[in-house]
Amino acid sequence: METKVLKEATERFEIYALINIIGEDILVIITGGREHIGAIGIAQPRPSIQDPEKISSTSSVYTFLGHKEDMVVKSISEGLSKGLNKKVVVVAGIHWDNLMREDIEEILNMCRRMEGRIMEEMKKP
Repeated sequence: METKVLKEATERFEIYALINIIGEDILVIITGGREHIGAIGIAQPRPSIQDPEKISSTSSVYTFLGHKEDMVVKSISEGLSKGLNKKVVVVAGIHWDNLMREDIEEILNMCRRMEGRIMEEMKKP
């Protein structure tokens, strides 16, 4: 099993992605602040319904009670699965106390950037 670690940081926040390559499949663990497991997203590539020549993705998400990481795991698992044509599992636990709406937006933007960086890393030979 091959493992890679990426970090995305701003002045106030840091998030990490631990990427495990398990055969042809990918497991990504995303943490930031107080580490935990908040949500799990799994995605599988499939032919697009609109254009069977293109790859799309189907996903399922489990969110633990009181957690909000479901948007993160769904977006990242589907994006990576579609872009890499692989099965992907994303586990996320991101938590800081007393966040304001703009803080949450900043963290979501960090997660979007992290998805792009993971995609680039996985496409390297």
